[in-house]
Order: sequence, then structure tokens, then C-alpha cells
Amino acid sequence: MRKGITLAICSYLAWGLFPLYFKSLTIVTPLEILSHRIIWALPFLLFVLAIRSQWAWMSTILSRPAVLTGFIASAALLSVNWLLYIWAVKNDRIIDGSLGYFINPIVNVLMGYILLKERLRAAQWIAVALAAAGVTWLAILNGHIPWISLALAISFGCYALLRKTAALGALEGLTLETMLLFPFALAYVIYLGTQKANTFASAWSDGNNMPWLLMAAGPITAIPLLSFSFAARIIPMSTLGLLQYISPSIQLLIGIWIYHEPFNAYRLTGFIIIWSALLLYSSEGLWRSLRQTSD
Repeated sequence: MRKGITLAICSYLAWGLFPLYFKSLTIVTPLEILSHRIIWALPFLLFVLAIRSQWAWMSTILSRPAVLTGFIASAALLSVNWLLYIWAVKNDRIIDGSLGYFINPIVNVLMGYILLKERLRAAQWIAVALAAAGVTWLAILNGHIPWISLALAISFGCYALLRKTAALGALEGLTLETMLLFPFALAYVIYLGTQKANTFASAWSDGNNMPWLLMAAGPITAIPLLSFSFAARIIPMSTLGLLQYISPSIQLLIGIWIYHEPFNAYRLTGFIIIWSALLLYSSEGLWRSLRQTSD
């Protein structure tokens, strides 16, 4: 239990610090960062699979084409989510990105109700209503819907929904998704080379550390996910649900304190409303979990 909680916290800490990493890639465009994230993650994931001799899942793909179709969709959603988040960080919208991951649990609940016909309890309905009120307040305040936050929450919610019903585990699934995205990422990097716009190649010839930072995107992507996957198997989902707010909290603080993104009292009000929804949602889930354990 202690090991699982430690691994989960480490995963969320790593995800929370992602803005610092993406900000360090100052001259690299979001799409090129995404491409290198995919390119360098694949050999790392294949290396882990080789160590574990974990290849049996390949037969599942060959015998069930429908599984491949589902992972094509999840790979597309994952790439959209990654690209949008990198773009948000690079364009000084870290706070908007953090909001997306704050409201993601509420979006998951709502999607379960709409798509999976799951019944919502009274406290969950109140949490959804509070989150909607907070988003509405931010929309009125900004003069437009917080589309970055909603797009991140919805894309990751749809991704989680597909992975929930997928036939493969976290490591195998991420490897397959990366394999599906790899040809497109490689083709884009090659295209940049033909246009003399390949940051990796130009930085390598200049002798600076940018290529190493881009190569690090592989393990930086895969290691937290693998740690999270292990933690999710040995600690209760209620505990995992409470710990998940570590990441957006760190991202929010980074946006405010390090990069000085605007965060006035009116914007804080919207966040407080949404945090109230999360507190109600998490507390109710934890209470039900403890009650079932005691029974």
C-alpha cells in the first residue's frame, strides 16, 4: 500500500512538472515536440516490454481486429490531448491547462451517465452542477467559453472511456498507441528536415543540449505512466482519485508563481466553485468506499 501510494504520488508530481519541461523547449514548435515525444517513447516502451518478455498481447491484436480499431481512436485522442496541452503551455495558458485536469473527473462522471447509462447519486449531480457553474462563471468573466480546459477534459475523458473497455493493459496499450502514431510523427520530422526546419537536426549540429531534451521526452512520457499503472493495481481507486489533484495543483502554482500568468480574484472565484465540486465528489466517493470496506 505504501509503495503504491509513493508511486502514484511520484507519477502525479512528474505530470505536474511537465510545464517546466515544455517551457524549456523554447525554440521547438508544439507539433515537433509531440512528434519527438512519440518517436522516443517507442524504443523505451519496447525496451521495457523486452525486459518483461511481455509480447503475448500481440496475438490479441492479430486475432481481434476490432481491438486495433479501438486503439486507433484512442491514439488519435491521446495525440490531440498531448498536442493541445503542449500548445497551452507554450502559449502561456498553463492555468487553463490545469483547469482542464481539475474538471476532468467531473467530465468522466457525466460521460459515464450519458454514454454508459451509469446512474448518478445526488452528491454527484450536485458536483456536476457546481462544476458547470464554475465553468459558466469563467466563461462570463473571460467573454468566451474556456475551450482549452474543456477540450483537454473532454479529449482525455473520451480517451479514458476507450481505455476502460480496452482489451490491453496500460503498458501494452500505450505501446500500441505509440506504434500507431510513430509513422506520422517520423514522417513529420522528416518533412521538417526537407524544409530546413528540423530543430533537432539543427540543434545537434550546433552542439547545444536541445536534442537531448527532445530525446528525454520518451522516458519522461513513459515512466510516470508505468508507475501509475503499477500503483493503480495495488491501491484503492478512491485513494487514487484524491491523489490525482496533485498534478493540476502543481501546474496551477507553476503558472501563477513561476510564469506569472494572470489570476485575479474573479478568476479565483471560478476555481473555488470548481474545487468545491471536486471536494464534494471526492469526499462522497471516499465515504462510500470506507462504508463498503467497513461492511
